[in-house]
Amino acid sequence: MIKALDRNELENALPLVWSVFCEYEAVNYPESGKQAFWDAIHSEEYLNMLSAYGAFEEDSLVGIIATRNEGSHIALFFVDGKYQNKGIGRSLWTAVIENSSAKEITVHSSLYAKDIYRKLGFSQEGDLREVDGIQYIPMIYKNVI
Repeated sequence: MIKALDRNELENALPLVWSVFCEYEAVNYPESGKQAFWDAIHSEEYLNMLSAYGAFEEDSLVGIIATRNEGSHIALFFVDGKYQNKGIGRSLWTAVIENSSAKEITVHSSLYAKDIYRKLGFSQEGDLREVDGIQYIPMIYKNVI
């Protein structure tokens, strides 16, 4: 089941975000990048900018996608490792595009997620970048209806 998350549910999703980040992405990050990500996801200002959807199996949250800038930028996209490759990420992505009026949606993809975003229709918009120890590849999805 996919549903919109309120602010409290978003905050309750942060342990999942951090756990998946540490398992799949942080392995490529210096300590400064890990700390920068931790600080971002625990910032009131950052969390207040987000609109999020969660994927649930029964009552357990197994995935989350969050956007900012009125749905035009993916800020968080994480699925518990036990539930990856089961269509949950695609279902979360579908919730975003069905509820966004943006003509383009951008993401700063991790190295790990680059191929996942390609499968969802994103194209690379530049070379690998690093800000505050966080490495990312700029990507874009066009022609959102």
